[in-house]
Amino acid sequence: MFWKRKFLFCELSPTCYAISLQKEICKRHIKNFLSKEKFAKEIRGDNLPNVVTDYNCGLIKRGPGIDPVLQENKAVNIELACAKLNGLIIHPGEVFSFWLTVGKTTKAKGYKDGRVIIKGRLIPGLGGGLCNLGNTIHYMILHSPLTVVEFHHHSDALAPDHGKRVPFSSGTSISYNYIDYRFRNDTQQDVQLKLWCADERLYGELRSEREFPWRYELVEEEHRFQREGEKFYRVSKIYRNVIERATDKILRKELILNNHSEVMYDYDLIPAELIHEGAMAL
Repeated sequence: MFWKRKFLFCELSPTCYAISLQKEICKRHIKNFLSKEKFAKEIRGDNLPNVVTDYNCGLIKRGPGIDPVLQENKAVNIELACAKLNGLIIHPGEVFSFWLTVGKTTKAKGYKDGRVIIKGRLIPGLGGGLCNLGNTIHYMILHSPLTVVEFHHHSDALAPDHGKRVPFSSGTSISYNYIDYRFRNDTQQDVQLKLWCADERLYGELRSEREFPWRYELVEEEHRFQREGEKFYRVSKIYRNVIERATDKILRKELILNNHSEVMYDYDLIPAELIHEGAMAL
C-alpha cells in the first residue's frame, strides 16, 4: 500500500499560492495592529558614540551559474532598504522590525527583481536579495546583548565559500511582511543601526551610548557537507561565546543554531574532503 502525500492549498497552483501569501500578509498586518509592542521609529542623523560591532560584505557575487543582472539588482534593492534603516534608534524596550521599517518593496519605489527562495528554489522576485541585509543585521545583533525575538532560517549554502567561512554570512530569511526579522532592546541605553553601501560592499555598524561590559564571538563546530539520498546539506553547530570584557573570561557558551541547510549550488563545487555520508532522506 502506497501512502499519498496530501497537498497543501498553497501547493495546488500559482493562484492558490498567491491567495495563501496575501492571507499571511493580512494576518501579520492585523497582528501588528493589535500588538502592544513599541516599535522603533526614530531616525537620527548623528551617530551614537560607541561602536558595539561592525561588519561588511560584498554585495555582488560573480561566478559560474550566477546571473549578473540579478546580482546588480540585488545591490540596488539593498541600497534602497539601507536608506530606510540607516540611523535608526532603538530605545530601551523597543522592538526593531525589518518590514515595519523598510516597508513593502514595489517597482514604484525603485525595487528590482533579485534572487528569492520560494519552495526551496532560487528564482527571480521583486525586491530579491534583501536576505543579505537581514544577514548583516542578524550577525551584528548576535555580537551584542540585544534579544532576537523573530528569526527565520533558510539555506546558508547558496554559493561556495571563499576564504574563511563566516557563520551567518547567509541564512536569514525575510519575506514581506509575514516572515520578519525582529530584535528587542532589553538594555538600559539607546542603540543605533548604521547601514550603507559603497564600492560594491554593504557596511553595517551597531552603535550604543556606552560600552557594554561583554563582548561576543561566534564559533562553528562539526562543519561538514552531508549526503542524504540525492541531496547535499551543510551541517554544523553554531555557538555564541559571551565574554566578560574586563577579564576576557567566557561566561557562557550558547547554541545559536543547529545548522542543516540544503546546498543550492553545483554539487561539484563542494570540497571533497568535507563530504560525509549521512542518513538517507525519507
